[in-house]
Amino acid sequence: MQQRAGASSAGEQAPPHQLRSEVVEAGGRRGAHPASRYSQSDVEQRRRLVRRGLPAFAGVALVALVVGLLIGGGAGGAERATAKRFATFWADGDYGRMYQLLDDEAKARTSFQDFAATYRSAAATATMRSLVVGQVGDRSGDAIPVHLTIRTRVFGTVPSVLELPVSGEGDAMRIAWRENAVFPGLRAGEQLTRQTTLPPRAALLARNGSVLASGDDRTSDDPEVAGEIAGRLELAPAEEASTLHALGYPPAALVGVSGLERVFQRDLAGQPGGTLSTGSRVVARTQPRAGADVRTTIDPELERAAIGALAGRYGGVAAMDPRTGELLALAGVAFSALQPPGSTFKIVTLTGTLESHLANAKTTFPVVDATTLSGVRLENASGEYCGGTLVESFAHSCNSVFAPLGARLGPQRLVDVAERYGFNQAQSIPGAATSTIPSAEELGDDLDVGSTAIGQGLAQATTLQMTEIAATIAMDGRRPIPTLRVGERPRFVRVTRPRVAQEVARMMRAVVAYGTGTAAAISGADVAGKTGTAELGNTVPTEGQDEEDVQNAPETDAWFVAFAPSKRPRIAVGALFLEAGAGGDVAAPAAREILAAALQHGPGE
Repeated sequence: MQQRAGASSAGEQAPPHQLRSEVVEAGGRRGAHPASRYSQSDVEQRRRLVRRGLPAFAGVALVALVVGLLIGGGAGGAERATAKRFATFWADGDYGRMYQLLDDEAKARTSFQDFAATYRSAAATATMRSLVVGQVGDRSGDAIPVHLTIRTRVFGTVPSVLELPVSGEGDAMRIAWRENAVFPGLRAGEQLTRQTTLPPRAALLARNGSVLASGDDRTSDDPEVAGEIAGRLELAPAEEASTLHALGYPPAALVGVSGLERVFQRDLAGQPGGTLSTGSRVVARTQPRAGADVRTTIDPELERAAIGALAGRYGGVAAMDPRTGELLALAGVAFSALQPPGSTFKIVTLTGTLESHLANAKTTFPVVDATTLSGVRLENASGEYCGGTLVESFAHSCNSVFAPLGARLGPQRLVDVAERYGFNQAQSIPGAATSTIPSAEELGDDLDVGSTAIGQGLAQATTLQMTEIAATIAMDGRRPIPTLRVGERPRFVRVTRPRVAQEVARMMRAVVAYGTGTAAAISGADVAGKTGTAELGNTVPTEGQDEEDVQNAPETDAWFVAFAPSKRPRIAVGALFLEAGAGGDVAAPAAREILAAALQHGPGE
């Protein structure tokens, strides 16, 4: 075709537009071009030759394309894919799979433990929240650029490019890792560092707006209440230091280690600010942001009542509005001390008994002073005789009735009910201990189950936990989730059916009306409660002792939980006095003081 195009004159090649024109004419008409020197048969022969040559030409083009991919996109694509995998594993926190991509020299130089620790340390220093992997560039020498977006808690979003060191080629390429690869912009021998400060600490307020703690010296409008519940500031405990470092706190920061200062530490401390540097170069800078003052649910009047009820004794008192879960008072070791709950746990056992239809209010039981489980004699408190109907047995806290009921209920059902009430579940209040009960498998024989059913086994509870149980019955079987912040939306967890809870409430009223909890009775108000005397030693008189001496011996923890008014509850209370005697004699009168103050003052009003 070049020959044909070039035949116009003097053997010169035709211009491109003429070439295209002639090709179209030759392929687009049956007849020859008027100026053509070729016959029709010549044209047809050339067409056949062109068609035969197309497959060969296509094959050459395909080979050229494949070679181009291998040289450009193929090998480079494999290397970029390896770099991308490394960065993606980093974003996922999968240090093990990152380490697998290192070359042999890097692995010989750095153990996996040191490798992972280096990345964790860098993430904590940067206060890294997440890492987003972007475009991976072409390899340049021994490095591949990886675009990253690093989101941090303190320093905002840091867009960066990591020059990832590599060795080998193609599919065999590996990461030639060095310590400066833990953060973009680090040069050999440099470290990622930061300088941070905290803003002035926000104030803690009581429910009525009075100041519980403010300023650097944490002064208060109400020193008596603040001294009991506000808490202390100290250097971070060792077990919390790494967590606070990852949040951006400076090393010498004072933090809340108890009370409300601990519960609302992050709110009160605000947001740290400062600089993040790679070597001597600042890559991010922010200003500290002060936190907002926290208005708590603590009612100063009820807190003073709780302090007065403790009267300097070792124990814990909690008061809750069952309608909202708001904690109105916390005194002593109300949410930190775990103790056997004694007979207050019979609320749990009674719930399971009614749910399983093992007994009802009219079921009667023998009037005896003890029962036998797994060949072991379990006695009633002080060896007293009790029994009768289920209501009477609950009112007088008969171990001889409730231990066998617990054994009949069985370990699985007993544990299930307890866990619905909140056992073995972390509290919503930071720093609060978790009340526990052994698993069904750990409880073992009837003696273990029966002992636990009367609060004398391996179950352990806080005053707050048992207050929640009383509040659950007050709310017809819905457990309020405790809160210390005013205005939070109330949250509840269904524990048992309303009819079961109402039956339990009726029996709790009997405890205060004529049972072991009469010392909690308030004129003009129906109080529903349950006593507990957790036996830490023998409570049956031995030779030379009388019942009064044993009943008030220091081998028992005194418990009482209650709510009032029983029909339209506004306050739930729990009281624990360690090694103080019987619940009805010690804890019930103390709880009455708080109940009376709440009903007169109006909790949270």
